[in-house]
Amino acid sequence: MALIKFTRNYNDKSTDTGFQFEFYCDRCGNGFESTFQTSATGMISQGLDTAASVLGGIFGGAARLGEGVHSAAWHQQKDAAFAKAVDEVKPNFVQCRRCGKWVCKEVCWNNARSLCKECAPDLEAEYSAIQTEAAIEDARAKSRTVDYVSADMFKQTVVGACPHCGADLKGGKFCPECGKPVKQGKFCKECGKPIEGSVKFCPECGAQQ
Repeated sequence: MALIKFTRNYNDKSTDTGFQFEFYCDRCGNGFESTFQTSATGMISQGLDTAASVLGGIFGGAARLGEGVHSAAWHQQKDAAFAKAVDEVKPNFVQCRRCGKWVCKEVCWNNARSLCKECAPDLEAEYSAIQTEAAIEDARAKSRTVDYVSADMFKQTVVGACPHCGADLKGGKFCPECGKPVKQGKFCKECGKPIEGSVKFCPECGAQQ
């Protein structure tokens, strides 16, 4: 029998009753499941176990013998089933000659370059991605140059709730619920220190108000 490929990028989903394998792409991780293949020795062993539980000790020795046969023959069947599964899924994969990875034909293989898309990316797809990234970065750069909040907003203490009744405040000098005045102190727009009275310059940092 020829040596079997796909000895790394697969998951063994076999059970006592049969064999099935999941092969996946080294690049994107997607893949294919092989067709389930029933195990003859597994079914025999299962039948003997059932008979032993129903009819008692008469079949007990046969069931234990079945386990021994299963241990040898089952592994031989599994090797054959794995080889068959490889032949089934192999047409969906290509091995890259540059990096050695097995990749799926549908998504991760660059037919024009005869290499996987990790070694030879699809240029049109890369151009599109780079263009999108550049547009996003340009938008971020432009957003940083815009003043979304004026400095005047912080010349006075911003009070979120009325100190008298607790109602939410949306600005203004009086509470919309109780009508009482909302005390708001004045702060320097540069250093943030409190300012007393109507001064033109901050006594702390000298910034014009």
